[in-house]
Amino acid sequence: MAAPDAETGPGPDVHDVRGAELTAGELSMLTAPSLFGGDCVVIVRAAQDANSAVAAELGQLAAAMPPDVVLVVTHAGGAKGKAVLAALIKAGARRVDCPSIRRFGERMDFLRTELGRAGRKADDGGLRALIDAVGTELRDLAAACDQLASDTTGVITAQVVARYWRGRAEATGFSVADRALEGNLADALAQLRWALAIGTAPVLITSALARGIRTLGQVGTARGKGADALAAELGMPAWKVDKVRQQLRGWSSAGLARAHSAVAQADAEVKGEGASAGYSLERALRVIVESRSAGR
Repeated sequence: MAAPDAETGPGPDVHDVRGAELTAGELSMLTAPSLFGGDCVVIVRAAQDANSAVAAELGQLAAAMPPDVVLVVTHAGGAKGKAVLAALIKAGARRVDCPSIRRFGERMDFLRTELGRAGRKADDGGLRALIDAVGTELRDLAAACDQLASDTTGVITAQVVARYWRGRAEATGFSVADRALEGNLADALAQLRWALAIGTAPVLITSALARGIRTLGQVGTARGKGADALAAELGMPAWKVDKVRQQLRGWSSAGLARAHSAVAQADAEVKGEGASAGYSLERALRVIVESRSAGR
């Protein structure tokens, strides 16, 4: 329950529940008038999982909504629990469709929209850095947009994101891998030490290194294809294909094989076969950079 305010009075009671956890009659208790007065907000998540009795109560509540109650229902879509949606719409509920977002470009568009609502803009580098820093969960991305909009000024760039998260956006396993695969040992070691300092698991770094080397091999063997066609085939954005093709300069098939072996050894060592995960990772980075240089 929200704390009372001297001017506006008590805040609304907010009940956030899941459809599968509701029992028959519980909705009536949640929406019953409070002894202290005030409005009531009931959020029912994953209504498709509610049993038939609860589904019927949802429809009845929507059809005879008390004036001091706000009902919010989420539904995953599909055939399961479709009767609940039909009953709510018949009762006059407002439906807001939220299409799923799976592709990288769709997340970029989502970020642009969220920032645009706050009157802010970000360049493509800033949007990519934000996804690297925060992850792909939409709630986290929306919250991050709100934070950046409130706490920064100007166009949101990769530098702004990195500064705001104090290096978190830069010190990921993928950033370590990028610097190593580009042959920049000094930056790769600096990123590695920072990543370990902020708690990045060593196994995530070896995983990123292995994925980077594997992607180099996939892109390197697919010659004669445009970035868009290859991106669709490999399931990655076109800009990443272009980036990997730039990283491929200086690499040979023998160098990639040697680098892959070094990462496999480091992976085994960070999982318990070695005495120091940091030392194993540093040695792997040196071998990777040497393997690239040998291919020139």
